[in-house]
Amino acid sequence: MESNQPVGTPTSGGNEKMMAIASLVLGVINLCAWFFPICGIPLALVGIVLGFLGMKDPSQKTFALIGIALCALGLIAGCGNAAYGAYLGYTGQIQFPSFAP
Repeated sequence: MESNQPVGTPTSGGNEKMMAIASLVLGVINLCAWFFPICGIPLALVGIVLGFLGMKDPSQKTFALIGIALCALGLIAGCGNAAYGAYLGYTGQIQFPSFAP
């Protein structure tokens, strides 16, 4: 049996809205987390991915774009901080504490 009723477009389950807001929140958190590259860089990457996935909802596109921008800024700052720390460690300008007696 075939039905001639129009098929509606599937509605969004709200996941895109949550992803856009999560990207924005991670971007704000990442403004402080870049000081610690071990947690700042992964937060930035997750925020960027969530921002791109959240852009599917047209009403949340602004939140997603701001989240992507903040996360990208945090990613750049975190990578720069990690590179600077690696440089200081390589050249011996950082004195690590010795725990040996």
